[in-house]
Amino acid sequence: MPTLSLSIPDSALSALRRSPLEIGRELKLAAAIHWYSQGLMSQERASELAGLNRRDFIHALARTGVDVFTLDDDSLARELGLDRRGPTSAQ
Repeated sequence: MPTLSLSIPDSALSALRRSPLEIGRELKLAAAIHWYSQGLMSQERASELAGLNRRDFIHALARTGVDVFTLDDDSLARELGLDRRGPTSAQ
């Protein structure tokens, strides 16, 4: 697994009253939530990035006000078995 190294100013750590380990965890969760909400990651991959199981990731989404499940009109129509192309005549 690749490792990413970030420089965080001491003043930021002090202002947030967090350890570097806590900041790292929060940054990974924030990135996972952001990329999930943008549709760039699945829930499974985002929860993996955040280091959480899916249940805990879903709770984190709810705490931050991010929709847990997103469906666009076409996805909803497929789920409901509807034809979005409109009525067709039977032949």
